[in-house]
Amino acid sequence: MSDSGVLHIKGRVLVGADPEGGVRDELWVVGGRITFERPVGARDVTTVEGWALPGLVDAHCHVGLDAHGPVDASTSEKQAMTDRDAGALLLRDAGSPSDTRWIDEREDLPRIIRAGRHIARTRRYIRNYAHEIEPQDLVAYVAREARRGDGWVKLVGDWIDRETGDLSACWPRGEVRAAIAEAHRLGARVTAHCFAEESLAPLVEAGIDCIEHATGLTEDTIPLFAERGVAIVPTLVNIATFPRLAEGGEAKFPRWADHMRRLHARRYDTVRAAYDAGIPVFVGTDAGGSLAHGLVGQEVAELVKAGIPPVDALAATTWAARAWLGRPGLEEGAPADVVVYGSDPRADVRVLASPSRVILRGRVIR
Repeated sequence: MSDSGVLHIKGRVLVGADPEGGVRDELWVVGGRITFERPVGARDVTTVEGWALPGLVDAHCHVGLDAHGPVDASTSEKQAMTDRDAGALLLRDAGSPSDTRWIDEREDLPRIIRAGRHIARTRRYIRNYAHEIEPQDLVAYVAREARRGDGWVKLVGDWIDRETGDLSACWPRGEVRAAIAEAHRLGARVTAHCFAEESLAPLVEAGIDCIEHATGLTEDTIPLFAERGVAIVPTLVNIATFPRLAEGGEAKFPRWADHMRRLHARRYDTVRAAYDAGIPVFVGTDAGGSLAHGLVGQEVAELVKAGIPPVDALAATTWAARAWLGRPGLEEGAPADVVVYGSDPRADVRVLASPSRVILRGRVIR
């Protein structure tokens, strides 16, 4: 399609989860934006047929980061393109040491909502990833990353403690409460990496907005999350690596290895219990550390395997996720970020792994 052309998408356009009002027969793209009104006198029309969804959301990934730390622009570009080609057109970058704002100028790459750089306790996270600081500096660093990011700040809430040989919380209650309050004052939301049980309640009581992974949720903390409306991004495709991680660290940290295996074993029950309690659940892959990009479809399938109904799992990467992040879906006048499939993703979410068309900013990318 040329820049001056009109794109016509017809078949089944899924604008929402409602089976009655959430399906339209067609939409049009004019000047890179969506309209449901047939344009008068349109010429140079390209037609795409199939099942259309808003561009998928990966609400936890890392562009500009690999297993060893920051990467160059060429690698960052490949990461973003891989996500794009998988249909993930809106990314929440949950912590990166690289400056990727140049991506915003590229019409062929996904939109990114950045959380700045991870903020971790000294020697309590992966080397070369985070600002590693002590609690007395937490408020200052949160303020710094709130100004650097796009409305989010990322804390490392727990990690292995070499003295105890197991996961433990990283921050005292008073300091984390003050830091979250400062982020909110600056207009940013706060999320935290958390695997363990003990780190969760203090963060939620301090006013945190989201928890990544949340493998440590229990019947004691699930009601607290539900009451406060704190979202979780389970990253189940990443949690699948826990047994391998445990095996690699067992000789040095046997308590930690056993803990990781137990968290892995109950992962599906944890996610389903959170969903059943009304906790908002969103799709994220944790791509960009040691995990490949482009896994958003697999993560949706994992949520379904955990017991989340397919339409709600779709919402967690489309309509609901976009609303949570303050970005439009398939709405009149919205930027035309659309993914098209050959069959109904509500009937089988595994179709998400194979989009037939990816449309970004109104242009057919593939």
